[in-house]
Amino acid sequence: MKKVILISSFAFTCFANTAFGQDIPQSQVPSVIVNNFQQTFPKAFDVDWELKGDNYKVEFETGLLGADHEAWYDKAGKLVQHKEEISKSDLPQKVLTKISSDFSSYRVEDVKKITEGNKVTYTLELKTLTEEWKVAFDSNGNVLSKVAD
Repeated sequence: MKKVILISSFAFTCFANTAFGQDIPQSQVPSVIVNNFQQTFPKAFDVDWELKGDNYKVEFETGLLGADHEAWYDKAGKLVQHKEEISKSDLPQKVLTKISSDFSSYRVEDVKKITEGNKVTYTLELKTLTEEWKVAFDSNGNVLSKVAD
């Protein structure tokens, strides 16, 4: 019985690492990716790399307050996606206007700017005492998605 549990645990661990990604040291990341990352984010610190499928994900911080970032690179070293923590005041005016008109009684939390190529979206949590929404906006203040949280 112990053998079955041990084998099952080992198999689950292997599956989890494959399915969810695997932390790797920077020395195992291709140099073209590391070089592009260091050129794009020269002030990055607290850097953690992970291999997820065919892409390399790097989580890091920048700035005095340690703003969180997440960047995805393909095997050729191209930046595929960049997600960064921003403050509410850094949102485009059109997004702020939409929030004040459609979500005036909500407080804004967990604001992120997501860049994929030339496309920029903003995700945030809108909360009241009884409701909580995860909402995505484009730069023009259009709601792209609204999901109850």
